[in-house]
Amino acid sequence: MMAKTEITRDDIISMDEYAKNRKERRAAISLKKRDRRVACGPDAMFYFENFDTMWHQVHEMLYIEKGGDDQIDDELSAYNPLIPNGRELVSTLMFEIEDAGRRSTFLAGLGGVEETITIEFDGEVIKGVPEEDVDRTTADGKASSVQFIHFPFTDEQAVKFKTEGQRVMIGIAHPKYGHMAILPEATRGALAEDLA
Repeated sequence: MMAKTEITRDDIISMDEYAKNRKERRAAISLKKRDRRVACGPDAMFYFENFDTMWHQVHEMLYIEKGGDDQIDDELSAYNPLIPNGRELVSTLMFEIEDAGRRSTFLAGLGGVEETITIEFDGEVIKGVPEEDVDRTTADGKASSVQFIHFPFTDEQAVKFKTEGQRVMIGIAHPKYGHMAILPEATRGALAEDLA
């Protein structure tokens, strides 16, 4: 079955209905997200998105902000681009540093990091493509702590990625933050479902 690639208004449930099972929904999505998250070095975490994670995010925003019907279109336009289209993986990359001073210094030297991200497997290198919504590096070279990255696949690359036991590595090759991580098999398997 083809994974859904877009949330429509028909997918939105009422906030009363959402609230009834919010605790259970949050627990269920946390379980799903566990295999969709990869640490890369000490400060970077990739969160791979899909229809379910974005459906949950839209409903959380509607629930918390209480903007009602007027808010729905804004949330859909913000989060639909982060749902994989069947021939890509999409990740929210977060640089997670609690200390504000250290975080500010770290990000100040990380400009252009969004252009240095790759996924590698079986001789293939897929270069991450930053989401085009806004520039994630300021003119003075400071990076945002949140980056949205698309990894476009060819049909052949998708087949290779889906191969059980395939060794997949994700990397950041910025001069001030060079790290790589091998995806656990459970993560590779979960992400393979995003590739139609």
